[in-house]
Amino acid sequence: MTAGTSRNATGPATAGPPSRVAEDREVEAPRDVAFRTKAVVGALIVVANVVGAGILVGLAGWVLPFRALVADEAEALRVNLILFGVYAPLGALVAFGFGWTWMRIPDPPGPGATAADRDRHRRRARRVVLRAPLRLAVVQAVPWVIGVVLFAAVDTRWSVALAVAVAGMIALGGVTTVTVAYRLTELGLRREVARVFVLEPPSGSGMPGVAVRSLGTWVLGTGVPLLGLVIAAGTSLVYGDYFDVTRLGTVTLVLALMALATGFLVTALTSTSLAASVLAVRRALRRVEKGDLDVTVEVSDTTELGLLQSGFNTMVTGLRERDRVRELFGQQVGEDVAAAAMAGQVELGGEVREVAVLFVDLVGSTRMAATRPPTEVMARLNRFFAEVVDVVESHGGWINKFEGDAALALFGAPTDHDDPATAALAAARALADRLDAEHIAIRAGIGASAGEAVAGNIGDTRRYEYTVIGDPVNEASRLCDLAKARPELVAASGAALGRAAESEVGEWTVVGTERLRGREADTEIAVPRSRVDDAESISAETARSEVTRG
Repeated sequence: MTAGTSRNATGPATAGPPSRVAEDREVEAPRDVAFRTKAVVGALIVVANVVGAGILVGLAGWVLPFRALVADEAEALRVNLILFGVYAPLGALVAFGFGWTWMRIPDPPGPGATAADRDRHRRRARRVVLRAPLRLAVVQAVPWVIGVVLFAAVDTRWSVALAVAVAGMIALGGVTTVTVAYRLTELGLRREVARVFVLEPPSGSGMPGVAVRSLGTWVLGTGVPLLGLVIAAGTSLVYGDYFDVTRLGTVTLVLALMALATGFLVTALTSTSLAASVLAVRRALRRVEKGDLDVTVEVSDTTELGLLQSGFNTMVTGLRERDRVRELFGQQVGEDVAAAAMAGQVELGGEVREVAVLFVDLVGSTRMAATRPPTEVMARLNRFFAEVVDVVESHGGWINKFEGDAALALFGAPTDHDDPATAALAAARALADRLDAEHIAIRAGIGASAGEAVAGNIGDTRRYEYTVIGDPVNEASRLCDLAKARPELVAASGAALGRAAESEVGEWTVVGTERLRGREADTEIAVPRSRVDDAESISAETARSEVTRG
């Protein structure tokens, strides 16, 4: 007789990373960018324009050489200030209106829409949110570009040099404003980006990456201020009379302070964005290192860091699936066999081991199946097997397999056991007492044997099972059949008693020998002492009842 649990040798299929987080469930696209988010982004854009306006004031007041470029300095300055006071709020208002409109997500399709319509709406929502920083940067850039042309055209009436200087000054302010606005918008829209990335993870294409962010930080934090210093130095060479030591020092100080302020602002925004994404992944990794796989990182970045966040989620999903497969596999074949198989230690063939075998078979299962509903039979079997598993595992054994209404337990395979025979005999007694309990009231025959057997994998590389082959398995099965006909419901072989500890042997008594079916020699039969007394009490009570009835 063999005892085994089969499995497919190829193992579970390896699932590739999902292309969509919500692939197996219907996820509704955002109906619109939240009003609060729009308000925050609008406020951030105002802040960016204030920064740009401050730069313009600084450049106009302390850097731009009005006195050297135009004869009527007061008139030129007055006209430029009036034009700036009218144009700046108007341009900001128009930009704000266009930005608000461009962040509007189209209405979703109605209830009768097709899957293609819903998918098209999801993609539109994704484009609106992911392209919002770039769109808003363009919206901010347009008024500044128009301002360059407008102020240059107005200042040409005094001199071309003044027009060029004012245009350059406005361009520097515009670059600063657009860059700061872009960074602030990215931060303000992180929650919305996370919403659309639930629908579909980032693909890594079409959006500015970390390298572009870093380059932009250098351009604004270092390049633009240095360009201003270059212009100031060149102007001082051309207009030497105007740029005395004091004036040149003032210009240099103003440009240096602007470089420090704008450089710090843009660098802080960029580093905050980068650090937030990396720290989120790092915190999640710490939880994974501690064994917590119920963790997901919010994908809120459109650069390679978003790919990192999405990749982390894919990795954790794979780990969860692997653990789930390993758990299911272990439930099917046992934790030790599953661990050996997943470690690549499975080979066809076996080895001789000293084992003890416990065979348990339900009494009256045929009648129960014929007279009870299948669901009730299944529930009763599961309750029965739960008791068997609990007792066997508590004694260091392993359930090798379930066979209909029977279970086969091994001690000493697949892992070593210090005293398999003692453990099997103790488990047999404990299980019999457990099944006698009033809240369980299940009758089952229990057979126990011990000896040498071959434990290993048989079959084919495409399909195999871990099994134990040998005389103890056959003997335990026959003893189980014998026990079902005895009042004790438990029978063990003399071979098991001969291998058990003295303390356990004292709990058993030999009641005779029996020629078991299929065997050539008699088998010594032993039963638990406590159950002999119980059986005699039951027999005496039965006899008294019969006399009374007679």
